[in-house]
Amino acid sequence: MPVALRSRGHAAREPGGWPLSILVIARALVALALAYASAVALTDWAIRTKRLSPIGGWQRLMRRISEPVILPLERRVIRAGGNPKDAPFWLFGLVVVGGLVLLGLISWARRPLHRYARMFAAGPGGWMLALVEITYTVLTVALFIRVIGTWIGAGEFGGVMRPARKLTNWIVEPIQRVLPPFGVFDLSPLAAWLLILLARTLMVAIITPLLPH
Repeated sequence: MPVALRSRGHAAREPGGWPLSILVIARALVALALAYASAVALTDWAIRTKRLSPIGGWQRLMRRISEPVILPLERRVIRAGGNPKDAPFWLFGLVVVGGLVLLGLISWARRPLHRYARMFAAGPGGWMLALVEITYTVLTVALFIRVIGTWIGAGEFGGVMRPARKLTNWIVEPIQRVLPPFGVFDLSPLAAWLLILLARTLMVAIITPLLPH
């Protein structure tokens, strides 16, 4: 990679700036959400086990601040065949799992985001290189979602499968017409990814000489 896009001192070796700020803010939000969910779940547990009276200032406060979240969650639990009384504990579990996933994704994204920021700072050549890298990443993720969704039997037009298919149909469907499945294995997404990887490699080779050294 050209010198202009390489690390410049310690700050470039370790992603910082606004990607780090996003991680700090996300950690604070997850901590607040966890404190809220813990208070709701513990208060509900204390009332249900008669360790706490259902009447009182704290109990009324918790009911007031939890009802906008708990009531819709109770309806979802009922539709899933569960006990609506368990909604506070479902809330706690969802906050824990969702918080871990969110922080993991942000931590994973910090380094590429920092790299893209340095690309954009390198001028027009860096902009083109960043566009190539972002396009490659988005298409790779969409192909991965498409493959996993097919394996688990997700509907073609449900959830994240719809945008994933829209992003990749232009390259997967022509390949499927010339590359039939091998038994239960559809190799067209793999072939599509190899073509995208080849295109990315060629574009990077063309753009790299245009970057400042």
